[in-house]
Amino acid sequence: MGAAFKRFCARFCCCCCCSDGESEEEKEPLISPDTLEYFDREAKKRREQEQNLWSEPGDPSHSERDDDRILYNLIQNRNQTRRGSLAHRRLSVDIEGMRDLRREVRDKWKMILENLGFMAEAESLLTVSASASYDRMKNASASRTLLHTLHSETSIFNTREAPPERYLFILDRLIYLDAAEDFLAKARRFYPKRDTDDEDEDNPLAVNLPLLLARVNRTMNGEGSDDEDERLDEEYGNGREDNF
Repeated sequence: MGAAFKRFCARFCCCCCCSDGESEEEKEPLISPDTLEYFDREAKKRREQEQNLWSEPGDPSHSERDDDRILYNLIQNRNQTRRGSLAHRRLSVDIEGMRDLRREVRDKWKMILENLGFMAEAESLLTVSASASYDRMKNASASRTLLHTLHSETSIFNTREAPPERYLFILDRLIYLDAAEDFLAKARRFYPKRDTDDEDEDNPLAVNLPLLLARVNRTMNGEGSDDEDERLDEEYGNGREDNF
């Protein structure tokens, strides 16, 4: 009886004790809460950067370019506006219009990269964070020349404004991979240059930057009214409909 009880304890009780000990050890976090919070904060910043697609990734104030400044101010104004209000919905339409236009350009670049064979690498090649530095570029001059060529000889950007500087970093990577000229050839083939009037008519996502800039300045100065919005629409020619 005593021997059988000992075997029972050795088989079950000791194992239970060991299991309890292992459970206690497993409860110890492998990564500290502060470290997890840091990674979560960094991931959130990357998501926000990707969501907004800043034209100038190295500009922490988002104010060097008109479109960056407008988008940033629109977001700030919406954050201070009551959710569900007419002003909030109008700002949301303007913000999403600018984001959609930037996503459209990014999708064009991704399509060409995938067509060149960069199926698995396209996302990483297109990722440019706020920590990007012009000093680290290996082919800055050649990248700028290519960017100008893409803007003047193709419709890949589909806008008359200067192309976003973030694509300099992408072209620098393509030059390093000896794929920049092939990319340019594909862009000329898939997105040939069109007349500027045709571009404005054919692009449903076109954003009227002067109109948005006037609205942002008026809102920041506390001069908001529906009548004033209608006057600005007539003055600058509102090229979209507000879908509320």
